[in-house]
Amino acid sequence: MEFDAILAKQYDSGIRRTLPTYDSMLRLIQTFLRANVSDPGARLLVVGAGGGNEVIGFGSNNPEWTFTGVDPSEGMLAVAKQKCDEVGLSGRVTLVQGTVEDICTETTFNAATCILVLHFIQSYEDKLKTLKEIHARLKHAAPFVLVSKYGDPTSAEFQERLKLWKSYWLDTTKLNVEEVDKMEQDILSLSYVTEEGIEQLLQEAGFVRVAKFFSTTLFGGWICHKL
Repeated sequence: MEFDAILAKQYDSGIRRTLPTYDSMLRLIQTFLRANVSDPGARLLVVGAGGGNEVIGFGSNNPEWTFTGVDPSEGMLAVAKQKCDEVGLSGRVTLVQGTVEDICTETTFNAATCILVLHFIQSYEDKLKTLKEIHARLKHAAPFVLVSKYGDPTSAEFQERLKLWKSYWLDTTKLNVEEVDKMEQDILSLSYVTEEGIEQLLQEAGFVRVAKFFSTTLFGGWICHKL
């Protein structure tokens, strides 16, 4: 999926349809971070910062936190920058076009998030590499939040969740069955890992106290800490 300028501008409305509890999820994540970050001037790493919603939400409510956000999409980062400018957060936010590997390892962070990114990374090995790179940039015991599509698309359990996802789109939009079926094919082209696989990835990357805190249709969220 290519997040060009057009898709970037449509992201906010689209994500709240595909993930109906998106805003509640962000509030839960902020609560977790606030409960586990003791430094009032904490530095947070946001992997997949395009769109700016995490930075805006967390930054507005925590006036001493600073953020480094990284995203490969120029269009999505442009939207994030515009939002930061509009709410006066630009002085506390550094946006980097690229991947987490482009963030200097000499800078360590008090916390990190990787929200709705992992399913765009195709191979297990590359997913693990990304998580290890995040781990390497965190301070000891720092909290980390991962949210991703997950599951085994061939399983009956996944198919039930997919039916719910499709029904929600049909129930809350003007899209017809053919249009939603096309969206389904795009969704199924992403890279899925089972819940057990997600936990294994986090543990292999060096994270501990892994706990699932969130699940809606195709999405799941996990909280953990750097060892």
